[in-house]
Amino acid sequence: MWFQTEIQLKPRHRGCHLITSEVIEQLPLHNIKVGLVHLLLQHTSAGLTLNENADPTVRSDFETVMNHLVPEGEAYYQHTLEGDDDMPAHIKSSLFGVSLTLPIGNGRLLLGTWQGIYLGEFRNYGGARRIMATVQGEPD
Repeated sequence: MWFQTEIQLKPRHRGCHLITSEVIEQLPLHNIKVGLVHLLLQHTSAGLTLNENADPTVRSDFETVMNHLVPEGEAYYQHTLEGDDDMPAHIKSSLFGVSLTLPIGNGRLLLGTWQGIYLGEFRNYGGARRIMATVQGEPD
C-alpha cells in the first residue's frame, strides 16, 4: 500500500520548532502494520531534522550554532535580493536537510524515547510550510 498526503504546518517564527505532534496528526497511519514514511519539506529556506525532544534548550542551541556557522550579512553573499536572512537560510537548509525517512509500526511512528521531528525555520518570516509525506506499508 502506498499513499501521499501534504502536511500543512502553521507559520512559525525563526528558530527550531518541535513539530512531531503536528506531523503525526496529519498522517493516517492507524492501519499500517509495518512501513516507512518519507517526509519532504518543500522549501529551500527551512529544514527537517530528528533530535532530542525533551529539553527545550536543544532548540535554542540549534539556532545559536547555526547562526554562528552561517552568519547573516556577510559581504561575500551574492544572493541578497530577498534580505540578509535569505542566503544564510538556504545554506542552513542544506546543512540540516529537507527530508526524513521514518519507520512505522502498528499504526505509529517508531521514534526513539527522546526523539522528535524538528522544523528549522531559518527565515525571519518564513510563513506556512508544507511537507509532502509518502507512506508505504503493509496494512494491518
